[in-house]
Amino acid sequence: MLRSFLHHLVPKTGAAQALLVRTVLVSSILAGSLSGAVVFPMQAKATESTDYDALREERKELPIQSNTISAWPAGPQIGAQAAILMDIDTGVILYAKNIHERLYPASTTKMLTCLLAMEHGNLDDMVTFSNEAVFSVPRDGSNIGMDVGQAITLEECLYGILVGSANEAANAAGEYVAGSMDAFVDMMNDKAIELGCTDSHFCNANGLFDEDHYTSAYDLALIGREFFKNEMLCKIGNTARYHFEPTATQPDDFYLKNKHQLITGEVPYNGIMGGKTGYTDEARQTLVTGCEQNGMRLVCVILQEESPYQFSDTATLFDYGFSNFSRVKVADNDTRYAISNTGFFDTQNDVFGCSDSFLRLDPEGSIILPNQATLEDTRSTVTYGEYNKPDKIAEITYTFQDTPIGTVDLLTDRAAGNTYHFNSSVSHNLFMDQTVDTQGNETVTTIFLNVKNILLCLIVVTTIVFFLILLISAMQNTHFSRFVERRKRLQRRKRWK
Repeated sequence: MLRSFLHHLVPKTGAAQALLVRTVLVSSILAGSLSGAVVFPMQAKATESTDYDALREERKELPIQSNTISAWPAGPQIGAQAAILMDIDTGVILYAKNIHERLYPASTTKMLTCLLAMEHGNLDDMVTFSNEAVFSVPRDGSNIGMDVGQAITLEECLYGILVGSANEAANAAGEYVAGSMDAFVDMMNDKAIELGCTDSHFCNANGLFDEDHYTSAYDLALIGREFFKNEMLCKIGNTARYHFEPTATQPDDFYLKNKHQLITGEVPYNGIMGGKTGYTDEARQTLVTGCEQNGMRLVCVILQEESPYQFSDTATLFDYGFSNFSRVKVADNDTRYAISNTGFFDTQNDVFGCSDSFLRLDPEGSIILPNQATLEDTRSTVTYGEYNKPDKIAEITYTFQDTPIGTVDLLTDRAAGNTYHFNSSVSHNLFMDQTVDTQGNETVTTIFLNVKNILLCLIVVTTIVFFLILLISAMQNTHFSRFVERRKRLQRRKRWK
């Protein structure tokens, strides 16, 4: 009873009340607990002797991998051990510092927890807090003071996780989604693999330290990309202050304040979409943030930094990204793959009744370009495969100085059966188009057949052959007539003699 009471009281009261509770505990211990009540002594923390500021200065000298790209805008030096700036829509990496190093994520883990809860849950469903959800996390960790048996909606639970970084709320959400925390951890690891994560292994839903609970800046950016594509998660994750009102299943009235200073406005920055803070002694400060400006949406991940520099690092990297790069719609700017409605790609009024262009670039397809570069500075290659989109026949991958800057779909307005792909290499001729990249390197060969033009060519060839036959026949007839006439004249002369 006392443990539950203290857990419930401390986070919802001020520092003075919390100090009073602790004083009562100490007094009870010294008095020998004469009343017989059960008490839980405070855990003393070891004195910090590490010079973290000095370590931060050393980390500033670590190499920035994106700065090795020729003609790429030089990125800033920051004190984080690892950091990444990634475009949300294309996945293009603008800034990279140790992005595949395995580090501890702390509470930024909760973004994956909330992502799974949104995918598999209903915001109006009630989430009940079990004994394990409440008491399997440290009492001095982040929490919203929920008691065993209390219940809130999944939406409120997500606010508790993203605004209050509540560990017990993350546990409860995991149990709600998967039935148990162990089953939910399996879902987390499966989802990470699905998103393309290769440096991660998760052991819990809240990010509390475990040697086997790790990720990388790159993997967190992939999780962040998916998170910021969800409007509801952006709304909840961008909330500076949230009010919990009493209900029949949760009797307390209290407020939560977000610790993310770019969300609260303590560090002003335009276009913030939301994010998540994190901290443990082992992880140090961690931060994931989304931001949108000038039609470009970026996610920034900071790992192993010192407070409050995780926020200034993030603002610095956003400044770098938005001032040095632009989003370019390929269909509006790249003429190298423009296919006009003439020649063998014109299918208007063909035998199938199709009046659209044969091929087109995805009108929403974009790439990210350094501001000083143009499309002519890029290289593109075409690859073919099996795709889920019925009108997609190929992908065009763009690179700048051998660095990926985006992929755009090549679409067809015709049925898939009218396009034929062959793996053999053939040279150009009337009905074959050999695919090459913009540097002239031969790749896979694709053959496009246009029934209308084939029929027209057949008619032309047939007509020519027909006229040739007529001409030859006429010539032969003329020659034969002259031969007959000469024979007749010769016979008449013989008779005269």
